[in-house]
Amino acid sequence: MKLLDGRSLSLHDLHRIIYEGETVGASDESMEKVKQSRKAVEQIVADEKIIYGITTGFGKFSDIFIDPDDVENLQHNLIYSHACGVGPPFPETVSRTMLVLRANALLKGFSGVRPLVIERLLALVNANIHPVIPQQGSLGASGDLAPLSHLALVLLGEGEVFYKGTKTKASFALKEEEIEPITLTAKEGLALINGTQAMTAMGVIAYLEAEKLAFQSEIIASLTMEGLRGIIDAFDEQIHFARGYIEQVDVARRMESYLQDSQLTTRQGELQVQDAYSLRCIPQVHGATWQTLRYVKEKLEIEMNAATDNPLIFDNGQKVISGGNFHGQPIALAMDFLGIAMAELANISERRIERLVNPQLNDLPPFLSAAPGVQSGVMILQYCAASLVSENKTLAHPASVDSIPSSANQEDHVSMGTIGSRHAYQIIQNVRNVLAIELICAMQAVDIRGREKMASFTKNILEKGREHVPYIDQDRMFAKDIERAAKWLKDGSWDFTKMREKERTNHY
Repeated sequence: MKLLDGRSLSLHDLHRIIYEGETVGASDESMEKVKQSRKAVEQIVADEKIIYGITTGFGKFSDIFIDPDDVENLQHNLIYSHACGVGPPFPETVSRTMLVLRANALLKGFSGVRPLVIERLLALVNANIHPVIPQQGSLGASGDLAPLSHLALVLLGEGEVFYKGTKTKASFALKEEEIEPITLTAKEGLALINGTQAMTAMGVIAYLEAEKLAFQSEIIASLTMEGLRGIIDAFDEQIHFARGYIEQVDVARRMESYLQDSQLTTRQGELQVQDAYSLRCIPQVHGATWQTLRYVKEKLEIEMNAATDNPLIFDNGQKVISGGNFHGQPIALAMDFLGIAMAELANISERRIERLVNPQLNDLPPFLSAAPGVQSGVMILQYCAASLVSENKTLAHPASVDSIPSSANQEDHVSMGTIGSRHAYQIIQNVRNVLAIELICAMQAVDIRGREKMASFTKNILEKGREHVPYIDQDRMFAKDIERAAKWLKDGSWDFTKMREKERTNHY
């Protein structure tokens, strides 16, 4: 069990909670802070102090005092009125992550909720009850109001959830797991929806998938290097130390290690003096994407442990301050950057695909066809890759450069971070399909060259890959091959532990 404390949650922890089903709890220390914060809220209500969101309305209604008898109605009306998301739901992995992140934020003890609220959030995680949350409708400031309202509905026993593989009413799932719905009191509705957990959760899932793809892209590029008899000298560490980017050095070292005993790669001047950029510049281009991934990881891990609602309660209630920690700008910029960096992995991959299939650029059979002319081979796979990278170019337009005022111009600058995170995730799905196409083409090329000449590492990858995509000796419906290859990339067993260790120990 992972004990949440509002300050130490890592992406590694979330990976175990999301994908391995690890349960969650709250640390005693953090719960004590929650209790103290709650006492402060109750005192504010009893004293009828004017504090935003506790004894006033919200947004443009912040100057309207709320009678103590209407406090519960205020919080419930907030959730009902704000649950207006549209579009397809977030993946269950995102919904699960949102529950964890919301609980972790509240455990910082600045939000004034009862421990009961956090206990219910954790109970949903542990019972694998995941709210159905529409993806569209958040501006990414004032928090992810619409998505988080759909999450909060489930605590009230309303809305829909994913439960045991189906979509069902929240009331049914809660009853099955013997979880009692709650009634919100002062500050609690606002504390549940004023935050960046939708964009951050989507960002976490996008990042975890992107990191895996970044490693896989190098392995696939290694197969392509052999299929095209690429020049291994381009990965000599002296070149990369001369420039000085750690990530570039790491990529070059990994590429060299994958290809170290290959008889298919060549040396400078052996067949040609230098390769095209899509081969020669793998460390530079892929390394730059790794730089972005490091930046994104840093921002996500800060935001995962951040207090992002409003107002925040300090010094046992002596200080209650309205601020803007709900503004998603840091994550918005990080998500735009992630989408751009991952799109580049697909761009350079598509160019390698072209070199694998174009008879004017290699000495392989045209389009890797078993019977050129009679059979088209993988010709249209390159078309598909080209379409996907062009789609990515439109998705990679930064969402964060846009803003539109809301709440009668009270909330006059917003981040659009949730749109940015959704677009980044869509880009990553396209990248996976492009890499799947490169993998199919590269495997065909090295089989034509002779797998007995391959490096030990890449030969092992080829043998595993052939369990998913057989050798192409006859034209067939290649959509199924792409689907199987992409599924292997996403769900298959790819152990990057040693790669990560090597990466850490190689830093200079």
